[in-house]
Amino acid sequence: MLSVCILAGGLATRLRPITEKIPKSLVEVAGEPFICHQLRYLRDQGVRNVVLCVGYLGEMIEDVVGDGASFGLNVKYSPDGPRLLGTGGAIRQALPMLADSFFILYGDSYLPIDFSKVEASFHSANKLGLMTVLENGDRWDKSNVLFRDGQLIEYNKHNPSPDMKYIDYGLGILQASTLQAYEPGEVFDIADLYHSLSVRGQLAGYKVNERFYEIGSHSGLQEAETYFSENLRP
Repeated sequence: MLSVCILAGGLATRLRPITEKIPKSLVEVAGEPFICHQLRYLRDQGVRNVVLCVGYLGEMIEDVVGDGASFGLNVKYSPDGPRLLGTGGAIRQALPMLADSFFILYGDSYLPIDFSKVEASFHSANKLGLMTVLENGDRWDKSNVLFRDGQLIEYNKHNPSPDMKYIDYGLGILQASTLQAYEPGEVFDIADLYHSLSVRGQLAGYKVNERFYEIGSHSGLQEAETYFSENLRP
C-alpha cells in the first residue's frame, strides 16, 4: 500500500472558536481527537506509512500521535516552517519523506472507501495523478469536476463550470515528479496542480458512491459526530 500524506496544517478559521487553541486534527469527535479515528482507519486499510504535513499548532498533533506506533503505523512529520506553504507547498516540502507515488488525504476528512481499489485504479490508468470523485450536484459544496464516461475531463476549484456535476472526494494519488517543478518553500495550492494535470489529460478519475464526512465546518462536525457515534463506537 502506498504511503499517505495528510494535509493537517491549516488555520481552520471556519471552526473558530474551537480551533483557537487546538489544531483542527485534534477537535474531539465521538469522544476522541479526529486524527485518532483517521489513523486507525488508515491502518485498517493496510496503510503502514504516514507523513503528516503540519503547520498551525502542529506540535500539539505530534504530542498526541507520536511516532504512530500506538496506531500500528509509522508516522513522520513535515512542518511548514515560519509561514504556511499552502496545500501544494506543504506536499512539496514533504517529498523527501515520500516515495515515487503516494496518497494525498485532507486532515479534516473521513472517507468510507477502499484504498486498495483506488491504488489499483491509479496503476492501471498509467497517468501522473488520480482524483476520487463523487456525484455531488452542489449538495455538499460547489461541484468542481467534469467527469464523463469514466474519464475526468477537467477539475477546476476556482472557476467551476455549470456542467460540472462531480466534486473532489478528498483522496488523491500523485507521482512525486509532478511536484518537482516547484521550489521547496514555494507557496501554492495543490488544486492548481490538479487542474493543470486534468486539462493535460494526466489526471485519472475514480468514481465513489458513498458520501464523505468532514470536520472543516461546524455543520460538517455535527454530521461527523453523528456518523462516528452511530457506526464506529461499541
